[in-house]
Amino acid sequence: MPYPAAPSPAELEARLRLHGLPEIGPRRFRRLLEVFGSASAALSAPASAWQSLGLPQGAALARRSTPVRDQAARALAWLEQPGQHLLCHDDPGYPALLAELSDAPPLLWVAGDPALLERPQLAMVGSRQASRPGLDSAAAFARSLAGGGFVVTSGLALGIDGAAHLGALEVGGATVAVLGTGLECLYPKRHAGLAARIVAEGGALVSELPLDAPPHASNFPRRNRIISGLSLGVLVVEASPSSGSLITARLAAEQGREVFAIPGSIHHPGARGCHQLIREGAQLVEKVEDILEALRGWQRLPAQALPRQQAIDLVDEPPLLALLRAAPQSSEALAVSSGLALPELLAQLTELELDGRIVCDNGCWVCRG
Repeated sequence: MPYPAAPSPAELEARLRLHGLPEIGPRRFRRLLEVFGSASAALSAPASAWQSLGLPQGAALARRSTPVRDQAARALAWLEQPGQHLLCHDDPGYPALLAELSDAPPLLWVAGDPALLERPQLAMVGSRQASRPGLDSAAAFARSLAGGGFVVTSGLALGIDGAAHLGALEVGGATVAVLGTGLECLYPKRHAGLAARIVAEGGALVSELPLDAPPHASNFPRRNRIISGLSLGVLVVEASPSSGSLITARLAAEQGREVFAIPGSIHHPGARGCHQLIREGAQLVEKVEDILEALRGWQRLPAQALPRQQAIDLVDEPPLLALLRAAPQSSEALAVSSGLALPELLAQLTELELDGRIVCDNGCWVCRG
């Protein structure tokens, strides 16, 4: 199936204006494009047509306002700078796992490397007021996971989030920070240096919000669905029962992702949220191998970190087989996720099929064992 063409400059500007309207969230944005065929047509439609769809009058009236036009113009200027990107929901580079969500963001702002969003990610979240052992655990797990090939994804918050990002960077690994603000309004300000380092060292900052969107309490739960939606699983390191990390974990479970939690002392309030998740079905994690076993096929830990035979098996396993262990994929999707040219990809797929290790079922390649 061919990829959709990139939006024209006029259509891109229209999408930015549509995205900046009050009370137009992901579902309403997509509904407008489905009904009218394009953002340009939606903006040109009469107000009565919007009202017939049950859309708020304020959004219809603001379509041609100067602030909405100015916001779109500033966004287009931002995109002209190196390393700054916008992924639309129908872009071939839009992360496939996130696209599965019914409320997936129609637009994703990315500062840094957008290709990371298609690589296997493990989200790490936890308390902003974390203990020193909790911070140490977050950094240690992030170092192991990033060193093993995962992108470590978190929310740039103080506490566990920051420790996870730093742990990944310490081993030269990749990390993605999903913000609850616009990319030009970093929060918390104490992590401005960390955000800059993430981009400079090959990571990415991501947000669905307009570039200048300030911190607002309602934006952070929305942000959490993106953290979990991008990831194969979510690891909660340390959290109280009221922590927003539990929201991320429950969203992950609803999205069909794995949920992991590190237990702690019964006397430590920061362990109670993790214990609650474990009682509700999260996988108890004591070491990184517990995660790798649940997400087998993605792990690429250094040989010394694993038993000898397991290390040999991982080294010998073809990368394409590892990709297909996670989920069946079409040839086109594999070309994107593996980075292989299509002729080379098809040659490798044929070899794996002849070896009996994969099979093509209804247009998708499936791992047989």
